Amino acid sequence: MKSLPLALAVLCLPFAGYAADKPRPLMRDFMGLCVHTVTFKPELYRPIASRVRDYHPFDWDVGQETDHPTTFPMARNKVDWNQVYGSWKKAGYRAEASIMFDNFDAKKWVDLPRDARAYGQAFASYFGPSHENLLEAVEIGNEPGKYDDATYRALFEAMAIGIRLGDPHLRIATCAANLGKSGRYSKSVDVLQGLESHYDIVNIHVYPEVKGWPTWARSYPEDPKIEFLRDIGHVLKWRDEHAADKEVWLTEFGYDASTKPAPPTGDFAKWVGSTETEQALWTVRAFLVLAATGLDRAYLFYFNDNDEPHVHGSSGLTRNYEPKPAFHAVAHLQKSLGDYRFSKAQKESVEGGYVYEFEHEKDPNKRVWVAWKPQGEVSVTLPGGWRMVKAEYTPLQAGEPRQAGVTHFLGGYVRDLIRANEAPVFIWLER
Repeated sequence: MKSLPLALAVLCLPFAGYAADKPRPLMRDFMGLCVHTVTFKPELYRPIASRVRDYHPFDWDVGQETDHPTTFPMARNKVDWNQVYGSWKKAGYRAEASIMFDNFDAKKWVDLPRDARAYGQAFASYFGPSHENLLEAVEIGNEPGKYDDATYRALFEAMAIGIRLGDPHLRIATCAANLGKSGRYSKSVDVLQGLESHYDIVNIHVYPEVKGWPTWARSYPEDPKIEFLRDIGHVLKWRDEHAADKEVWLTEFGYDASTKPAPPTGDFAKWVGSTETEQALWTVRAFLVLAATGLDRAYLFYFNDNDEPHVHGSSGLTRNYEPKPAFHAVAHLQKSLGDYRFSKAQKESVEGGYVYEFEHEKDPNKRVWVAWKPQGEVSVTLPGGWRMVKAEYTPLQAGEPRQAGVTHFLGGYVRDLIRANEAPVFIWLER
């Protein structure tokens, strides 16, 4: 990464009140983590997020017979969902489930509308907030690209009707959606036109890719040469114009970071991963810029990996359940900003750097500024009328984070300056 030699001073105006149509979510409600059933260890990941998204296999519940009666909380393969989701709830998580029928052959449904509706009703009648209260939301499909548009629409409508019957308080999300034509891993929003009453959330998957196959190379989230933030912005604009009452959730984004080189042959011979430092810093900065977009929630993919050098093979915050640098970086982000919400950007550009302001949920006299620059260095002038409590760099290991130094200038008045680089600096302020 080429560094820019210029260090820019950020001369910020005094704080103003947060003005928006609706308050941004608190970061503890915004940040989520993608997990998977019995392999998730709730106590280990508690510092990361309080919201988790589970990949819930449809065939675990019904086997290969779509009309097989469900016996919740027991899955047909003997997994006890009450134990799984109950342990997460006990640990303080709020969960949503993505129903994984994506790889279940559409032709194998005995009676698709009937069976989808029955499953949706049974699912909501057990897991919903009005019943066992183990799940807050459910996605009807993850990436069902093997279903043609007409079949997915029929399945979605039937299952959504069943879910509403089972528990109208269980929120419904679409599968991964996109603008334009449906693709292998997402369905066009046009497929669900006219079914707006059947869902509450538009669900999208967007990765900060430089290119897809055959390298799947990714870049820093603010990179103006990639479509990451622009694609999200297009969906938010579509929501505002066509489905203003719906939330938009980014339920997959992330970075691969393996210690192993790409295999010499095969589908992933040209795969390009990120370094562990890049994964850590880019993930933290992604959560920050995503909070500023107007998204309602963002789930990081993924919780754990086995250090496999291929796409999605090393996306975990842990490797074989041992924390990677990204684990410590994201845990620090959650600890620092969990009780705060995005307020405004004091500065926001790749060339000039980023300074974001976050406001405490209850105390308007408490703010946190987060400053960084994707390449090079940015200087942050602290605002008058506010006292700096502390300033920390994003950590990449366990232990106390490194404190940021403050430069004092005396020229008729005192001005405090903090320098930030690719590693975000968190600055706690009190009036």
